[in-house]
Amino acid sequence: MSWDIEIDELNRRIELAHHMGGPEKIKRQHDAGRLTVRERIDAILDIDSFHEIGAISGKSQYTADGKLQSFRPSNCIFGRGKIDNRNVVLVGDDFTVRGGAADASIHEKQIAAEQMAYELHLPVIRLVEGTGGGGSVKSLESDGYTYVPGNPGWDWVVANMGQVPVVSLALGPVAGLGAARVATSHYALMVKGQSQMFIAGPPVVARIGQ
Repeated sequence: MSWDIEIDELNRRIELAHHMGGPEKIKRQHDAGRLTVRERIDAILDIDSFHEIGAISGKSQYTADGKLQSFRPSNCIFGRGKIDNRNVVLVGDDFTVRGGAADASIHEKQIAAEQMAYELHLPVIRLVEGTGGGGSVKSLESDGYTYVPGNPGWDWVVANMGQVPVVSLALGPVAGLGAARVATSHYALMVKGQSQMFIAGPPVVARIGQ
């Protein structure tokens, strides 16, 4: 029995994942004066030290005969790497895929990153750019309903504050739970002229009297 077809699909998924949101979205990111998440990872970590986890996760469409037709990677990238030969966990938002919106993130990857840092006693670095939180208009369109977003995995985020060094970088628009992830850190950075942090949009803020 040959696994050539399955292996080819895995390799194709990895290739597509590295294309992120595609050339147009990458150009838009660069035109805004910002690096892509993969460029940021390369700049931070020691050369060739990044071991990505869940690179092939995303949403796929197949032809009637079962061949991969299209693949949109998750906009959450995480894994282990080294800085000055010291191990760290790094998790980053890919703004080129759905603007970092939660409907494309696969939130289990963010949870896994926090859990890994806790259990392996490794510092965690978060590259935050996007919402990282609950539903979006796209979720409403695809699911047919809206909801009050849950907060899965937040126990790991809180636990890490007493377990390992936590660093967050707000590298563009950061909203909702993304803003909370930046705030729940020992050391947080924002980029002058590029970063904005907010919990919700103006209508919601107005309704709570802020």
